[in-house]
Amino acid sequence: MAMTPMQAAIKQGQPFQSRGHEATVAILHTADLIRRRLAETVEPAGITLQQFNVLRILRGGGDTGVATLDVADRMVEQAPGITRLLDRLEAKALVRRQRCPKDRRQNLCWITAEGRTLLEKIDGPMLAASEACVANVSRTDQLALIRLLDAIRAT
Repeated sequence: MAMTPMQAAIKQGQPFQSRGHEATVAILHTADLIRRRLAETVEPAGITLQQFNVLRILRGGGDTGVATLDVADRMVEQAPGITRLLDRLEAKALVRRQRCPKDRRQNLCWITAEGRTLLEKIDGPMLAASEACVANVSRTDQLALIRLLDAIRAT
């Protein structure tokens, strides 16, 4: 039996136990590849991919701000230490936080002008890097891929 592209990529001599197992390994391997490529795009700006994600969420929150727990819920990649992530961004003057006047148990977060400027510099390269990651996939297949990934997340 011929080796599959995934077997070759991870230098696995034995067949996978099932197609589902191979598909899962392929998704994880591909996600790691994409994550590393995108991380290379934001690292010159002195931030991580997770910090970039937080800044995008806060930019979308506008003038009303976003509660810390809502930031955590909206992350593309779940971050166990959202407070530490925000601490680092605040230390870089990219975000600001304050207690919510209606619920003192919550903190509201906003992106600063410096954070917006940084995102403006990164937005174009991030879009280009994202497009490059799927450049070998037709637009029709990209739509099919999105639907397939939606189905996986729905389980």
